Amino acid sequence: MAVFGVLKPCAHGAAKYGIDPGQWQAHMCGLCLGLRDGHGQLARAATNTDAIVLSVLTEAQSDAGARTTAGPCPLRGMKRASVVAASAPGVRLAATASLLLGAAKIRDHVDDGDASAVARGPMRRVSNTWAARAEQQADLIGLDVRPMLNAIATQSALESRAAALSLDELTGPTQLCAATLFGHTATLAGRPENVAALQEIGRHVGRIAHLADAIEDLERDRARGRFNPLEATGTDMPRAYDLLRESESRIRRAAAEAELDQLPTVRWALLDPLASLLRSLGRGLGIAVGHACRTSVTAQQHSPYEFPSPPSRRPGRPGPFKAGGLILGVYCTGMACCIDHTSPCTGEQKDAWAKNCDCGSCCDCGECCGNCCGEDCCCGDCSCDCGC
Repeated sequence: MAVFGVLKPCAHGAAKYGIDPGQWQAHMCGLCLGLRDGHGQLARAATNTDAIVLSVLTEAQSDAGARTTAGPCPLRGMKRASVVAASAPGVRLAATASLLLGAAKIRDHVDDGDASAVARGPMRRVSNTWAARAEQQADLIGLDVRPMLNAIATQSALESRAAALSLDELTGPTQLCAATLFGHTATLAGRPENVAALQEIGRHVGRIAHLADAIEDLERDRARGRFNPLEATGTDMPRAYDLLRESESRIRRAAAEAELDQLPTVRWALLDPLASLLRSLGRGLGIAVGHACRTSVTAQQHSPYEFPSPPSRRPGRPGPFKAGGLILGVYCTGMACCIDHTSPCTGEQKDAWAKNCDCGSCCDCGECCGNCCGEDCCCGDCSCDCGC
């Protein structure tokens, strides 16, 4: 199961919408503190960037943002800060999502053999604990997570008979979880008229997350003999990318029908990051991602759709003692929010969660806004001020 991580709003893009870019850190710190206060230091390791977006969306729909002053934190240079209150409905939903998805991620690592035999038992216990805590947390906000837990539990069985299933069936658990979580932001904000639209948006965010993860890992999974939904279903790169674009289009249509695209925060935290993700993936696959009406026929028919270079060699996994030290010293203290760090599961270098701007992909308009042409102009999708 893909565990999201696809939504990274650009701090520079916030300015054109009149949004304080510090909002992201206010929600992130609120989530981190909410996990710590409600579930202990270890739970801070579950902080998830897409879960932060749930908190942002809840607040955007309610036009009410409860703030509290957080005490000095070493990661903020021992400064106090105004953060979203841990008791805010959006933060409670984000905490539920973080624990739920964190439990699924740990279980995935155990099932994939990423953990040593010594670490598997403790990791399973943490996964089970977080799943139980997610259920308790969800009760506080009227969310039933049992369907999501049941869906997550079916993922391994689905993968075992993937050859007989469609790609949508394989990504079903991820879609269901995302749809439920996104839809509940409207319930918490007192906007029942937005529930259906946000469920549709969430379903396609889940689909994009799962497909993006499969695309990025395809060559590596092949080399290591691991399951990959694209390989298992015989889905080639052109079809996978078409599905990504289809989902992004449906997200924008649902947002427009509910007039959610009129909310600057929704554009900044959701629509623009998704457009940036698709451009980034398209470039990585050698696919023309410029303005459709300015793309040559030759570029549109580019073939084959493959990675331009083989995947880099994956670093060695940390041993159980080093992994434990990383979890306790980097994740449980919240340092992963603000510093680059090593993943205790894979040994890969990870960016700090606070690094939510990737200007190389979100602000590089290139030729996309030159000579706009009517309804197909992409300027609304760019995360920079194109001035057109």
